Amino acid sequence: MSRLQRWLRALVGVVGLAAATAAAAGQTCDTQPPDTYTMTRALGLAERVQQSLDVSGARVVIIARAGQDLTRYGLQWSHLAFAYRDDPAPEALPVAWPTSPLLGQISDHPPAMPLPRRGIWRVVHKLNQCGTADAAVFRQGLAEFFLDTPFRYEAAFVVPDPEVQAALLRTLADDQRMVQWHTSAYSVVAYPWSTRYQQSNQWALETLAGSLDPAATTRERAQAWLQLHDYQPTVLHIDALTRLGARMTRANVAFDDHPNSKRFSDHIETVTVESMFAWMQRMQIAGRPTVVR
Repeated sequence: MSRLQRWLRALVGVVGLAAATAAAAGQTCDTQPPDTYTMTRALGLAERVQQSLDVSGARVVIIARAGQDLTRYGLQWSHLAFAYRDDPAPEALPVAWPTSPLLGQISDHPPAMPLPRRGIWRVVHKLNQCGTADAAVFRQGLAEFFLDTPFRYEAAFVVPDPEVQAALLRTLADDQRMVQWHTSAYSVVAYPWSTRYQQSNQWALETLAGSLDPAATTRERAQAWLQLHDYQPTVLHIDALTRLGARMTRANVAFDDHPNSKRFSDHIETVTVESMFAWMQRMQIAGRPTVVR
């Protein structure tokens, strides 16, 4: 039995729970559990991503998935998250006894030291509640992260510099600090320099800024720090008819936080995966993206 098959079998008993979590946290609110084919693809991607993250040697990465088709805007990725390796405390590690390669049984002789055990990769990200204008921050596993019916079963991640990883790890390990820069009012096209709404990628960007600058204790200060360090949002060209239709049919879309001069010229600025990855490379605080297929 392959590792993926064992993983699938282990998850059979918790599919209902995973589906309920996705329904509460995701975009579609589909209460139907994923079918076997969908689960196989999602868990296969999660396994490949985990292997790639393990090889990277990182403790924290910024990871993206292709949850929606945004190619009309020249974008590959739709959603950002932090992934971190939750290593067990040394004292909590069980003593690992080596097996005999000949007899296939536990050796009577203890090793000189406990064998190392890698931690679990966890994902922290912001999601709006079932297409509504309300959002929350969630901590999930890699499998759950990719069970949300992505448009494309691919992922990308960047590895921040060690100092950036250390700062982020302090934030992600602290439940209160993790939501310090969070606003529940959600718009998928939130303006990067306003605090009226906040979209998922914007939360990640502002949390990164707040983690790096001790003085950036609020969203306003985090945004000021990002402007000072030349973060450039993505410009989407969305005409008035499209904006009106989106605003009338979707609760999680709003444009009234954008300056009139930009909004009425179809100039919509927002935080995207591509703009954040490009900025981190320009700032020389992360490497190039690694794509996992």
